[in-house]
Amino acid sequence: MATVGEAELVAKLMHDFNTEFDTPVPDNLERRFAQLIARDDVLVVLAGEVGFAYLTLRPSPYYDGPVAMLEELYVAPSHRGRGLGTQMMARVLSELEARGAGEMQINVDEVDAGARRFYERHGFTNIEAGSRMLLYIREL
Repeated sequence: MATVGEAELVAKLMHDFNTEFDTPVPDNLERRFAQLIARDDVLVVLAGEVGFAYLTLRPSPYYDGPVAMLEELYVAPSHRGRGLGTQMMARVLSELEARGAGEMQINVDEVDAGARRFYERHGFTNIEAGSRMLLYIREL
């Protein structure tokens, strides 16, 4: 698991991820990740300096343990195809099992066939085939 002292590296990787996928990069990522990593309901796994997985945990009435949401999983383009994503996934699943988590959820863009294949290879199932969930947001 990443430590607060590794927040700068996690922030850099998140910046690279957002830049690659043309997503806005929020300010103060290092400070925000330092605060997040310090929490008991946040997990960050690093693959050296080239990848990370970021998860949040929340209570659920459906399980005795928490439900995990994989917020991000990223491997730098130059290091893809080397098994780093699989290694991070194994570490994540092991940690979640140790914490008694009941389920791990992932949102995947329908058009991202590579990501869908990756998660399906690791035992995940699309439970909303054919449906389009809508995401409503209200900034506070």
